[in-house]
Amino acid sequence: MPPRRPSAIPQLPGRGAYNRPMLKAIRDFFDSRIAGDRAGEDQEGALQLATAALLLETVRADHSIDGGERAVVQQAVRENFALDAAAATELMALAEQEVAQATDFYQFTSLVNRHFSVEQKNRVVELMWRVAYADDHVHAHERHLIRKIADLLHVTHLDYLAAQARARDAAA
Repeated sequence: MPPRRPSAIPQLPGRGAYNRPMLKAIRDFFDSRIAGDRAGEDQEGALQLATAALLLETVRADHSIDGGERAVVQQAVRENFALDAAAATELMALAEQEVAQATDFYQFTSLVNRHFSVEQKNRVVELMWRVAYADDHVHAHERHLIRKIADLLHVTHLDYLAAQARARDAAA
């Protein structure tokens, strides 16, 4: 048996080994796609991943994954983060892995809360509404999820309603 390395953070059995390939994939993605200093790069990449994950949670909320919703997520990721199609697809794949392993929204919303301005948080809520409107029907689960995320992001009710109206008008 190999000797144990001392660790300042206790690990759950098997969890560290399980996450290593995914973390390496995330690191490789940002190493190859985003230029800049390392600290800024990691933060920007994590924020992009968190935002994409919240958008994908909206896609999954109504329990039917629609191609139109995925296309809206792809377009939002490309436009908001200035990524090409391949980079956006790769980011979405990483976000899907994160969403599949997530037990709650905290890992995503805490990053957004720490680093996004009020306007950027409002934009995230608007993008979630755009995803919900993409299939021409807003399901109750989608509405509930967006309200919950807006609350976790400390988006005011007025801003929440304005984001919904902008998304509805864009979908019309």
